[in-house]
Amino acid sequence: MDSNLIAPCGMNCGVCLGYLREKNKCPGCRNLGLNGFGYCRKCIIRNCDFFKTGKSKFCNKCDKYPCKRLRELDKRYKLKYNMSMLENLKNIDNLGIKKFVSNEKLKWTCSNCGNTICVHRKSCLFCNAERKTENEIV
Repeated sequence: MDSNLIAPCGMNCGVCLGYLREKNKCPGCRNLGLNGFGYCRKCIIRNCDFFKTGKSKFCNKCDKYPCKRLRELDKRYKLKYNMSMLENLKNIDNLGIKKFVSNEKLKWTCSNCGNTICVHRKSCLFCNAERKTENEIV
């Protein structure tokens, strides 16, 4: 897991099913190039004019932050997957990207098998151990 896997919206692509799967593996939002995967290639946030200026790598430095699209994405991820892009961006701001990535590695490592846990699944893709929620992580 490294900082190049943290998308502009605050999503950790390293814990995304698209990145973790074996077949048609997504390289992450920052590594897509022009011929990347459908959903990410067309992402409104990733293709925002703000990022074309090169002033920042993350949404939280934009004058429109948090935009409607980011708020909707954050709401969906909090509800379905117990993860917040807005919280991630806040943590990046407060801790710095290196510490944030270090914390993410701890947070998303399966305590049973040591592989990376997918944000989009309730159990580990590799050993099927139940994923712990934020409240259960010590």
